[in-house]
Amino acid sequence: MLLGIPPLISPELLKVLDEMGHGDTLVIADGNFPAASVGRHAHVIRLDGRGGADVLKAVLALVPIDTYDRTPVKLMDVVPGDQVETPIWDDYRELIREHDPRGDAAIGFLERFEFYREAANAYCVIATGETAQYANVILRKGVVSSSV
Repeated sequence: MLLGIPPLISPELLKVLDEMGHGDTLVIADGNFPAASVGRHAHVIRLDGRGGADVLKAVLALVPIDTYDRTPVKLMDVVPGDQVETPIWDDYRELIREHDPRGDAAIGFLERFEFYREAANAYCVIATGETAQYANVILRKGVVSSSV
C-alpha cells in the first residue's frame, strides 16, 4: 500500500495514470457505455461497483486538469428527446470546481456520437458500475508542475 493514493485506485490504474502525458485523455464511463468496443485501442480498466463521481474524485486527486484546453472536461450531452435527469452532472461540476479555477467553464458537452469518437482516442477508459445515465466524462490530463 502507498500513502496518499485513494483506495479505489488499483495498481493497474495507478500505472496507467502515471504513463499518461500532458494532453492525453481518459474516459470515466458509466455502466451503459460501450467501454470494450470504444476503448479497443486504449487501456480499459474495470472498476465495477464504483460510481462515476467517486472515480472522478479519486482520479482528480492524482491527475491535473489541462489548463491549455478551453474545455478539458467533456460530458456526453443528452440526446434530444430523451426525458432524462442528470443530477450526477452536479456532482461532477462540484468536483471540477474544487480542482480547476475555471469551474463550470472548464466543462464542455459533446453530442453522443461525437463523444464516442473522441473517447475512441483516449489513452484509458475506466469502466465503472455507475447506473446514472449520461454519466460519462472525458478528462484531458494537464501538466504536473513542480509547485504541485
